[in-house]
Amino acid sequence: MTGSRGKNSILIIEDDSQLGRNMALILKMEGFEVRVAADGVAGLTLIRKKRPDLILCDILMPGMDGYAFHEAVHSLPHLNKIPFLFVSALNEPGQVRKGMLAGADDYLTKPFTAQDLLAAVNTRLQRFATLRPTPKGRGATAEQAARLRQITPREREILLLVARGGTSREIAEGLFISAKTVEVHRARLMSKLGAANAASLAFWAALAEQADQSKG
Repeated sequence: MTGSRGKNSILIIEDDSQLGRNMALILKMEGFEVRVAADGVAGLTLIRKKRPDLILCDILMPGMDGYAFHEAVHSLPHLNKIPFLFVSALNEPGQVRKGMLAGADDYLTKPFTAQDLLAAVNTRLQRFATLRPTPKGRGATAEQAARLRQITPREREILLLVARGGTSREIAEGLFISAKTVEVHRARLMSKLGAANAASLAFWAALAEQADQSKG
């Protein structure tokens, strides 16, 4: 997880070149670093050059299909913790269940909207980040603590909810405010904290929770 220190890196494995480009564009506009491979073999080449923070992988591909690629990646100890999402037109319940039983973290069915894609990516990265808190005892640096002091109590509340995987609609309903208001708060948080994208807010939430615990 790159957190506040840089962009999250995402690897897309997709044999439909137009769809792969569209997915990459959507994610790049959100602030992610994206690489695209046309099949599993090319994906393994890219993953060896640089470890991604998350993988989006089609299932039906020539040569090495999505299941074989997932097995190849997760057979390696230094790669098997990477969040892995299948992205496929195989949308029957049994097919989705097969993908999840194979060990994927999530399953996004085609066709999907840009909002669906971003929600799946951000939610998975946020949840993954909560499993990788800052090292015990380190806490925030002076600069990070100063940034956290800039946020309002409401922004802090939303920060923690975002990091736990809450969508804008879920947060809005829970706090009795509009989803648009949540998005405004989220944008302000990213600006104040210097967060590269929504997923990296989980890094800051971990720091905020550590600060709360130290006060208690």
